[in-house]
Amino acid sequence: MEKNKKFLFDFDYYILMFFLTSVIGWVWEVALYLIRERRFVNRGILSGPYLPVYGAGTVLLYLVLKRLEKKPLQVFAVSLALCSFVEYFSGFILEKMWGVRWWDYSGMFLNLHGRICFMSCLFFGIGGLFLIFFLIPIYTVLYKRIPVKVRRTIAIVLCLIFVADAAHSADFPNAGGGITYKIAAVFEMSGTFCASYLS
Repeated sequence: MEKNKKFLFDFDYYILMFFLTSVIGWVWEVALYLIRERRFVNRGILSGPYLPVYGAGTVLLYLVLKRLEKKPLQVFAVSLALCSFVEYFSGFILEKMWGVRWWDYSGMFLNLHGRICFMSCLFFGIGGLFLIFFLIPIYTVLYKRIPVKVRRTIAIVLCLIFVADAAHSADFPNAGGGITYKIAAVFEMSGTFCASYLS
């Protein structure tokens, strides 16, 4: 019985953490585009207002880093390495599946195949510190204030919505100007940038 209770606690705790940070990630990227390009862009492969890579990265980071709460330098280093790994291979898999990119760092300082770069890796390290020392403690306090039945119901409903969105997006991914970059176009732009830089 205790194991079942523990499983249910973990289930809704991590599911709600996943969706909360997926939405925060979506808001962050949409805000960047609003500031930089002065237009709304629904970022990500899915139709809904969430970016699963942020949620998955958050849950993974928390599981790895929760024992390092008193070691900020280690939290920074592990966050930087782990999130960079996740972003690189997420980009690789998306490119192989659909032949497009949902982000591209080509031309940026110390980028690797346009999938990660120095600045994004640095932000991952800082984000890990923010997550472990600020966001998760606040989230945990709020989570415990929500009645058990309510938070479990919310978690299940969110999962059902997410599965439906993912199934739809498998055939009709969110793509287009400002969201994705065709691979051929990316390589052409990179080549033009390098040629102009070297000339």
